[in-house]
Amino acid sequence: MAPANKGDKVRVHYTGTFKDNGEVFDSSQGGDPLEFVLGEGMVIAGFERAVIGLNPGDSKTVEVSPEEGYGSYNPELAFKVRKEQLPPNVEPELDMMLEVRTEDGGAAYVTITEISDEEVTLDGNHPLADKTLMFDVTLVEVC
Repeated sequence: MAPANKGDKVRVHYTGTFKDNGEVFDSSQGGDPLEFVLGEGMVIAGFERAVIGLNPGDSKTVEVSPEEGYGSYNPELAFKVRKEQLPPNVEPELDMMLEVRTEDGGAAYVTITEISDEEVTLDGNHPLADKTLMFDVTLVEVC
């Protein structure tokens, strides 16, 4: 069988760790493999790059920079709102994720990063922004 290439549907097992301390932040081990189509932007670029060229059963470890991962941290995406602006059924907690409406009516996700008596800080950056990541990837199959 030919190696995995753009346009192929693949199934992979992976473990993602932070490069700086080796802490695991995500893994498919013990569960179903991740399934996606190469070249469709369904996963971050660095992860996809690791899979291209693998044959079923092959494994690879790849370092993913923020540019090929979840991007650089943008301080303009963090902002304070008054607690009254939150939905009445939301009791804010640190690291809680909320869906908010953008100016154009779309949806965006933010994380509560600070809470004071009157305000909460909402951060629209991906939680893995600015992080260099390591992935151990094994190609299970090309579907």
